[in-house]
Amino acid sequence: MTSPPPKKRILLVDDHPLVREWLANLIHQQPDLTVCGETESAPMALSAVVTAKPDLIIADINLKNSSGIELIKNLKELHPNIPVLVLSMHDESLYAERVFRAGAHGYVNKRETAQKMIEAIRRVLEGKLYVSERTAEILASQTIRGRVASRASIESLSDRELEVFDKLGQGINTRQIADDFRISVKTVQEYCARIKEKLNLNNATELLREAVRWHDAKDAG
Repeated sequence: MTSPPPKKRILLVDDHPLVREWLANLIHQQPDLTVCGETESAPMALSAVVTAKPDLIIADINLKNSSGIELIKNLKELHPNIPVLVLSMHDESLYAERVFRAGAHGYVNKRETAQKMIEAIRRVLEGKLYVSERTAEILASQTIRGRVASRASIESLSDRELEVFDKLGQGINTRQIADDFRISVKTVQEYCARIKEKLNLNNATELLREAVRWHDAKDAG
């Protein structure tokens, strides 16, 4: 009598314990899947990969004092054979293309059902890409229109500029942003200057007001 194949090992990277708990319970209900580790930040995830030896990593975009997009880029460079599935509440129109460009193999919005989550996990473990119908439509639309955006469009921001803009919208100051991303305050100020230029904002007050407005609207959506 042959023994069953080993379960696929999944590492969870999310800064919300309730999300990790929900995911772990969902995964452990599957006879062929298991959770091999949980972390809340990018540095912890990079360390856990070495010891946990996952077959798949499920990661959020926003992590504790770190960036999920930077984590995906680092994983692609350091562990290219381990696929990453992004599970996020963020708007697909802004983030889906960015995470795929960074090296992710799938994108699932946290509003999706548990069934869709399992479908995404299995698809990525098979070596395929996973996108929801909505995300596929968004990506196709962006490709068709060539992503021609106005100078004052959020889409014109780079990955790091968008992360800084989002942090400002959360009310986080430049010193803390610098600490979170392990960069200098001067570098954060340079990002802010570029954001103001791209969004046609005249000063720091306008930048902060626009960042807060955008962040509140994003969370409300």
